[in-house]
Amino acid sequence: MEESFAIAGTVYLVGAGPGDPDLLTLRAARLVMQAGLIVHDGLVSEEILAMAGPKARLVSVAKRRSRHTMPQDAINALLVREALAGKQVVRLKGGDPLVFGRGGEEAEACRAAGVPVEVVPGVTSALGAAAAAQIPLTHRASASVVSFVAGQCKGLTEQDWSGLAGKGRTLVIYMGLASAPLIAEKLITDGLSPEMSVAVIENATSKAMRVLRAPIAGLADVIERERVKSPALIIVGEVASDADHELRTLALEFAE
Repeated sequence: MEESFAIAGTVYLVGAGPGDPDLLTLRAARLVMQAGLIVHDGLVSEEILAMAGPKARLVSVAKRRSRHTMPQDAINALLVREALAGKQVVRLKGGDPLVFGRGGEEAEACRAAGVPVEVVPGVTSALGAAAAAQIPLTHRASASVVSFVAGQCKGLTEQDWSGLAGKGRTLVIYMGLASAPLIAEKLITDGLSPEMSVAVIENATSKAMRVLRAPIAGLADVIERERVKSPALIIVGEVASDADHELRTLALEFAE
């Protein structure tokens, strides 16, 4: 029976969700418990890693800003090498493997080497963090569009974010702590009101979770003042404001 869940010589790109083990899919949990080798990101919680079997080998390939435990090419090579050696390899990634997780690159490397690969989806961090903070990314009264962007990437200043945030729209920013001043300036320059609501969610779904709110003009200040650390997500839009909750409710009651 176990063979149907973890087949030797296969790489499983598994989403670990936002941190809470209870948010793992059943398949993800089974694979973690049965894996012979788990190659994991730094954002995977200790509670999830503790689910691994006693004989499992755990390899951290944690990435931090400007400091990587292992370059991406080396990670790809590790997955391929271990699978070709007959191992069942679980590549455990925070959130969902295909949302800002380089899972696409790893899947391509496996396929190019003739290694079977399967993607096991996870609750992406944006959805997990928003749910834990009870922030609706879309809402009939205030947001019908939601966009995900990476705040830490090459050429950020040249990217066109106009239209991604504003009235009726929600913008979720991954990896945006270090570049928060630039992000705020960029959005305001592109026409976003300096008073637009922002929520910063730190350590989503964990006991240490914090939800901090500010106008977009004060984003960098609140991150610095509160010493916000990764993992954290930034949500920009009317849905991020506490005060707007009552207004959304009234708007729906009036519409009905």
